[in-house]
This record gives sequence, structure tokens and C-alpha cells, in this order.
Amino acid sequence: MIKRIIYLLSLAVILNACSTTKYVPEGEKLYTGGTVKVEDKAISKSDSKNISAEMKTLIRPKPNSAILGMRIKLWLYYKTKNRKGFIQKFLSKYGEPPVYVSQVDLAKNSEIMTNRLQNESYFQASVSGDTIGKKKTAKAVFTALPGPSYTIRNITFPSATDNSLDTAIKGTQAGTLLKSGDKYNLDVIKSERIRIDTRLKEEGFFYFAPEQLIVRVDSTVDTHKVDLVVKIKETTPEQAREIYTIRNIYVYPNYSLRDTSLKLDQAQAYRWYNIIDPRKTVRPYIFANTVLLHPNDVYSREVHNNSLNRFINLGPYRYVKNRFEDVTPDSPKLDVYYFLTPYKRKSLQAEIIGRTTSANYTGTQINLSWKNRNAFKGGELLTVTLFGSTDVQVGGQNNGFNVFQYGAQTSLSWPRLISPFNFRSANAYIPRTILTLGYTSVVRQKLYSLNSFTGSFGYQFKSDIHKTHELNLLEVAYVKPRNITDLYTDSIRNPNNRNPSLKHVIDPQFTMGPSYAYTYDNTTEDYRTNSLYYRGKLSLSNNLYGIISGADTLAGKVKTLFGAVFNQYVKAEAEIRFFHKLTTGSKIATRLLVGVGLPYGNSTILPYNQQFFIGGPNSLRGFRPRSIGPGTVDPSPGDANTFIADQSGDIKLEANIEYRQKLFSIVYGALFADAGNIWNAKPHQVGGTFGPNFLTQMAVDAGFGLRFDATILVLRTDLGFPLIRPYTPAGGTRSITPSFKNAIFNIAIGYPF
Repeated sequence: MIKRIIYLLSLAVILNACSTTKYVPEGEKLYTGGTVKVEDKAISKSDSKNISAEMKTLIRPKPNSAILGMRIKLWLYYKTKNRKGFIQKFLSKYGEPPVYVSQVDLAKNSEIMTNRLQNESYFQASVSGDTIGKKKTAKAVFTALPGPSYTIRNITFPSATDNSLDTAIKGTQAGTLLKSGDKYNLDVIKSERIRIDTRLKEEGFFYFAPEQLIVRVDSTVDTHKVDLVVKIKETTPEQAREIYTIRNIYVYPNYSLRDTSLKLDQAQAYRWYNIIDPRKTVRPYIFANTVLLHPNDVYSREVHNNSLNRFINLGPYRYVKNRFEDVTPDSPKLDVYYFLTPYKRKSLQAEIIGRTTSANYTGTQINLSWKNRNAFKGGELLTVTLFGSTDVQVGGQNNGFNVFQYGAQTSLSWPRLISPFNFRSANAYIPRTILTLGYTSVVRQKLYSLNSFTGSFGYQFKSDIHKTHELNLLEVAYVKPRNITDLYTDSIRNPNNRNPSLKHVIDPQFTMGPSYAYTYDNTTEDYRTNSLYYRGKLSLSNNLYGIISGADTLAGKVKTLFGAVFNQYVKAEAEIRFFHKLTTGSKIATRLLVGVGLPYGNSTILPYNQQFFIGGPNSLRGFRPRSIGPGTVDPSPGDANTFIADQSGDIKLEANIEYRQKLFSIVYGALFADAGNIWNAKPHQVGGTFGPNFLTQMAVDAGFGLRFDATILVLRTDLGFPLIRPYTPAGGTRSITPSFKNAIFNIAIGYPF
């Protein structure tokens, strides 16, 4: 009872501290917002509700913001007003000046609402407003009388005649947004004009504009119905009625604002376009994939915009400026000019990065990158990166087993497909051919070192704004161990050690083969209620050579390639993320991950660098990184004095769900649950092989967290509680009672998915 009294008293003190009405000056009332009542029995309840909600959004000004009824920002304004202290000045940035009812213009608000209703089919609408006040506060109350709504009866487009513009507009009728039976809506009519103009811009009407269309409305044809007539304004100039074609195309690859002359006498013709480049900064073929318009083509705004996007994505150019010149002698013609301002060709960049890794290590990385944006004068991007990093774990059983890495990565990207086949595309995205070579040395202190050599050659291209394809004709990776310590060797031989994959970590690895990845992503389009991200990848290693050579490890036929034992497998991965927007500041985010690697022939297990891991800040957040699986295997080391090895597997299944809610400013809250596990494809550990009872072997956790989303950087904290583990420890159960004692605290950069 005493605790309840203290709680109520504390709450009363907080509410009193946040009270703002005592600061309202004499003769004023604090504005608390407005409401809209719809008084028309002829209007359905659903329409009345929609009208009321929409009209309420039009009321200005907005009242002071409040959280749980407390106007904290307004309270800060009053408390910090005219204060000179450092803290007061800092807090004043978050204050909000008072909004008084005297600032609400009832007549203007009523006029705006009436106009909106009339634009949405309620031609006889009227709105009036009044205020209702208390001692220190007041609200606005508006009464709307919509009257009957008017619906569309007939829509008439211009007749197809010898007039090319009339004929073109008539040809757009099939896709019209105006439908018989729909309510009249001015916004839809405006959108219809834009739609028609968009179609006309693809048919050469370069100078036409939406404003040159008029939609006449006849409301006398029937009771509460209208006829719409789409017409071309009589004032439309002749120029806007003409179909324009392309004459000449000029590209300036080294343009600056100091250039005042077009220098057409220095133009070098290459295929269908001309280049003005006295300094020979590029080779003429560089623009073969970017200049999509051709002489004698009918002007198309879509093709033109795609060309601009391709110029920008080409790589070497910071700015792209475009100009069309009307050069009509006897027929409508356009000359096209592209003015390109290049980046500095070579650049050097240094980065220092702080990070936390998926294995629960904290560290730093230094990158030194050199770029040549036009390496061979064909738009090629050459990048050479040197890097070094150190990752340490302070406390815990892996304390002292630090990880150091250093190496180099080189990539060469061509803005075209280097292929014996002639692939052509006319969308806004430039296809690329990419060659990469890399070397990395990984030093696991006190345990082992690994040399890793990688290389790839393939293509990356987008078929549209949402779809990306990555086809690597060849991916090669060779990992060779060195400096294996006695401690690590003894751990492998230790009979108490229940993790045979320790030896697998230091096995030589040689993979070579193609891969293909497909990505679909529309999550950047914030207007969507539902959005989706999907990525699927298929990787192969030495499949054909393994079959030809007759490789079969189980039969003792271990084969080599270039003197090294090669890995043979098929690996498929799929990730689906689905987001459902509940309100402006809240959403449900879900993810499903499935990965399957099938070793065969020359391999009985996936190479370590291709295996799956689970657990950690971007996975199962209630478990230590890489600490789950495979299957029902207990990951605890047999010797309490040794390090904790990472658990890995050939198969992975993971599912996550998260509720995200904006709290205030840049702070978001989250409630989440995760489930998943990994397994071996073939028997290596008791309980670790994938089988029909895999769903009963899932690890499960739940928790909550905060996200500090500053757009350019998202700092995330999560507190995860393990609920079910896939194994049964000695003297224990699979279920775990949630408590702060066994919770896992995660700090990470970015959203988990």
C-alpha cells in the first residue's frame, strides 16, 4: 500500500512539473487541437469518418506536441526561456513555443476545408468553425456539411483525326485514370493530365506540357453526375503540336564552366554520336552504352532520362548537364548536347573504422585506398586497398585469443559487359564487368594463422530499379594454414573436446567455380505499406572437374587440382525480409534465412570459409555469436581453461520478427524474437546432422532494444533473453527462465535486417 502511495505521489509531482497552463498569459488560452464533425445523414458512416479524418489534417496551426498528455517540449520552452546557463541554452533547442487559440484562423481553415471537399466531388459543401474553451485551454470545432457527392458519367477524349496531337491523346485513352462511376476528384484529373503528357513525351511531343490540356466538367447532365471532356487548349502553340526527332548528338567529356564555345569544328564522329575532346581524355567507345538516343529517332523522355542516369553511373563524372537545341529547318529536329564534368582522375583515401564483429570481438581497422576513375580512358575504375585490423575480446573465455588481419584487395570495374556475346539493354543502369584479386592474412593469437588468396571475374547488372543480378563466371579461394600452435593441436587431440570442427578450421581449402545471385529490393520506397527484400545465391565448386576426375573421398579417391586437394559442393542461400508499415512511426519487420550446402565427391563437409554460423547481434540476439549448433551439440568446451570455438555447419535455418516503434526524435524502440540453428549435411558429430526433427532443435530467444537512427548512422542496442536452447546440458533442461543474469547485451551498427 505504501509503495502505491509513493508511486501516485511521484506521478503527481511529475505531472505538476510538466504542467504548462500556469504559464499561459492573461487573455489567452492554450490551443489543444481541432475536431471536425460531419453533419449530413445522407453520407455513409464510413465516408463521414474518412471526411472527418482528412479534414482534421488540414487544420492549422498544429497544437503543441505531447507525450502521454504531457507537453514536455512546451515545458522546456518556458523553463529555458531567457535563461543564460549552458544547460538551459542546450535544452532550449528542444523547446517548442506555445500555440494559442488566438492563432487559429477559423474562417481560413473553413475555406480550405470547403475547397478540398468541393475538389473531391462535394460541390455543395460548406464548413464553419467555432472554439470551445476551458479556463486555460481551448479547442477548435468545425462542422462540415458535405452535401451530395457527384460521380463521373461519361469521359470524352479528342477524336483521332489528321491532327497528330489529337490522335496521340486519343491513343492514351485505354490507360485513363478517369473511370465512369468514380467520384469526381480534381487531384485525379491533375494526375490524368500528367499521365497523358508522360505518354506524349515518348512519342516525340518535346514541347508539350500538362497545362496545355483542359478537362471540362459539365454538372448539368444528370442528378449529381458529371461528364468530363478532355481537350487541348486553343492557346497551345504550334511548337507543342509537333513531333520532334533527333538530328545530331554531341558529348563533351571534359567540360568546365570556363568553356564558352561549343567547338563544333573539333567534333570527332564515332558511330552515331560526336565527341568534343581536344585533350583526348577518353576513348570514343566509352559512351556506346550511355548515348541511347540515335539520329532520326523520335524524341523519348524515358530514353533521354535513361541516358542521363547512365552518364552519372558511368563513374568518372561528377556532374552531367544536358541541353536540347531546336534546329528546325523544314521539319522539327533537335540537336542534343551532353556536358560532362569529371572527378579528379586519381584519389587516395584513408579510413579508420571502429567495429564489433559477429564473433563478439571489438576492434579497429585501417583502410588505405587508391582509386583511378578512368584507368584506361574507357571509364574503368581501378581500386587498390591495403588494410590492417585488430580485434580483441576483453573478458570472457576468449580473452587473449585476439585476431589480427592484414592484406590487400584489388578490383577493376569496366562500365560494360566484356563478353563474346552481344548483350544490349536500354534501361537506366550500366552493366559492369568486375575483376577482383585479394590476399588476407589472419592471425589468431596463440592458435594459428591462415593465408587466404581470392579472385573473381564476373558481371553485375540491374534489369530495373528493384532487380540486381550478379553472375561470377569464376570465383577462386585458396586458404592455407601456417604457424599452428601446440595449444591448438592439443585442443584437437583433447578427448574432452567435443568439437571435431576444430581441425576443419585449419584444413587447406581450395574452391573454384561460378556463382549467381539475384536481389529484389523495394524497401527504399517509404510510401509502401508492404515492402520486400529478397536475395538468393547459388554457388558451385569444382563440380564438372570433380565428376570428370572421378573424385570420391569416401571411396579413397581424393583428387587434386594444381597440386592441391579441391573442395566440391553445391551451395544455395536465400534471404527474405518483409516489412509491414503499421503507422507513420511503426512497422513490423520479419526475416527468413535458409542456407543449404551439399558437399560431395571430393568433400564430406563444406570448406570452413563457406560454412554457416548463427548467433550474435545480427542473428540470434539471445545467444553468444557463433555459439549455437550444429543440431543438438552442446557448444561448451570440454576443458574450462581453453578457448571457445566457433560452431559451424552446412545447413542453416533462421527466422526473426521485430516490432519497431518511434519513441521520440531519433530514438526508436524494438521488441523482437529470433529462432534458428545450423546442422551438418553428413554425420560428423553426434546430434549435429540435419534430420526430420529439425524444427524441435531450434534455439529461441526474445528481447527488446533501442535504435538511434541518425540516417547516416544507426547505433543499436539489444538485450536478448535465451528461451530455448537446442541442446540439453548436463543436469539441466532445454528451456531457460528469462532473467537479466543470462541475458545477452548487444551493441552494433545498423539494423539487424
